[in-house]
Amino acid sequence: MPPARHRILYVTDLAYQARGRRYCDEDIFLTSRLRDDFDLALCHPRHAAALMDAFDAVVVRNSGPVLTYQDAYDAFRRRAAAAAGGVRVYNPLSGKADMAGKQYLLDLTVAGYPVIPTVDRVEELRLLPEADRYVVKPKLGADSIGLRIVSAADLRASVDGAVLVQPYVDFAYEVSFYFVDHDFQYALYAPHPDRRWQLEPYEPADGDLEFARRFIEWNGMGHGIQRVDACRAPGGELLLVELEDLNPYLSLDAVDDTRRDAFVAAMKASLHRFLATEA
Repeated sequence: MPPARHRILYVTDLAYQARGRRYCDEDIFLTSRLRDDFDLALCHPRHAAALMDAFDAVVVRNSGPVLTYQDAYDAFRRRAAAAAGGVRVYNPLSGKADMAGKQYLLDLTVAGYPVIPTVDRVEELRLLPEADRYVVKPKLGADSIGLRIVSAADLRASVDGAVLVQPYVDFAYEVSFYFVDHDFQYALYAPHPDRRWQLEPYEPADGDLEFARRFIEWNGMGHGIQRVDACRAPGGELLLVELEDLNPYLSLDAVDDTRRDAFVAAMKASLHRFLATEA
């Protein structure tokens, strides 16, 4: 008899409307390919906690900002942790970056990593580089929800303990590095800063990859998909914007067939390793 195939619960919100992206297309493509290796069913993030016990693993993909279903997400995490032996979740719920909120930007700033300087208290504003404008965003924000640009004159009144503050960086472009486990897959960049999701292939230099890998190593996730978002600062250096380790959109429509196929193969291999290791 052939070996039993693993059962995967694939969590996605096919109806989520993202600016400049069609989440549903990406997940329709990925699930069509993953079905070659796994028995797979799709569900909305609000239903994951109720359904996951019938599956060997839960794969969280384009499930949208957690803020829109925070109660269901919290219940999902509690259920996964409390289940006998634990429910296998991919990406694992041990992520220290966006999966856990934006605290990591503060931690990385203090630790001296190449990140846009970030503080969250009025008394720390003096630690930021002087700027005419500042970015203020919620600690629990996602997908630019609640993000504001404020003047230096209005900055102090905007700091209330629930937001992060960063200097507005007049960057040349944004670039994203995509990893499966600790293996680099491809990079994409937005050559026009005002069109964040009009992405083109980017060939990273060795220094660029060293930059991105620092954050992958810092996060310490043995399995999973991560996206390192950075900007090219006026001085030419890269600065971290975000480390997405929960449900990073992959922009697979912006890469060629060869890289798309290679990504699918890497994800399948990662899932097989994850299931074997966690078992």
